[in-house]
Amino acid sequence: MEGGTDGPHLKHLQTKESTLHMELITLPALQRMAVCGGTHGNEMSGIFLVPELERQRKEKGDSIWPIPLTTVLSNPQAIKECKRYVDKDLNRCFTNAILSSPITDSTPYEVRRAQELNSLLGAKQTDDAIDMICDLHNTTANMGLTVICYSHTNWICLHVFKHLQAKITTVPVRLLLLNVPACDAYSLESMSKYGISLEVGPQPQGVIRADIFNAMKEGVNAVLDWVKNFNSGEVIEGGDVEAFMIEKSVDYPRDPETKTPIAAVHPQLQDQDFCLLKRGDPLFLTFSGATVRYEEEEPLHPVFINEASYYEKGIAFHLTKKQTWTIPSIQAKKV
Repeated sequence: MEGGTDGPHLKHLQTKESTLHMELITLPALQRMAVCGGTHGNEMSGIFLVPELERQRKEKGDSIWPIPLTTVLSNPQAIKECKRYVDKDLNRCFTNAILSSPITDSTPYEVRRAQELNSLLGAKQTDDAIDMICDLHNTTANMGLTVICYSHTNWICLHVFKHLQAKITTVPVRLLLLNVPACDAYSLESMSKYGISLEVGPQPQGVIRADIFNAMKEGVNAVLDWVKNFNSGEVIEGGDVEAFMIEKSVDYPRDPETKTPIAAVHPQLQDQDFCLLKRGDPLFLTFSGATVRYEEEEPLHPVFINEASYYEKGIAFHLTKKQTWTIPSIQAKKV
């Protein structure tokens, strides 16, 4: 995932911590939800979990879920070909500009599919938009179960994360926030009013691992459990939430003429997602044997380390800053 931070809003949130902690906010009950897999056609856990959810519904009926649940395989052509995308990364096709662009003979397949999904799930940023999308992803990086959402003031998403972190003990559960304006939010879950992505790894592309599948399944079940609790009208208590905000992206060291990488992620950094990098820590090991070290004065946390799909984007990892905030208690409005 790629995104930026919104400094002024963060400052506002931090100065209101004590107020929010005492406040009870009422929000509409959730009416519709979608679980989407296969947005990237080689991320296999969601591709297998969506049919499993459909099997459960066929066996036990719609009442198995607390609200009407739409299940979607987002990128069927890429799934068929078992590759990330056909023409263009589908998970970068949900900005307002792309969703409203005219369709022509040369329009990429994923742009067409994004507009189809926008019609299916209710148009983005309208009253008809679906309440919640849970989009399922795998990463080759050692990210555990990472909840990704766009807004640091989207209380429902932050409470969902808080619930998952409390309930799931099989893998680490962390929150990655992308503070991007709604119109520029580019990924599938941004079509909904309260969108989250569940990013689970490590898992190689085109491979299904039972432990990673089960972690994702546990995550989806916990999301549905939270929706049931919220819609029941119970007060969902607020509290502290720890999140990681993307500060910048780091590319591999490259040959100045050919632009090809001349180093790999250092063995001491590999698989250490969310660790704290300090000045002098090793980042890369060049193919000639030299160590490239972290030179920033500010300690930061790397995520998506050596993610396979980021090679084409020129990203070895993102650097994030850890923040702890207080979120308010919330309750569903009584109908």
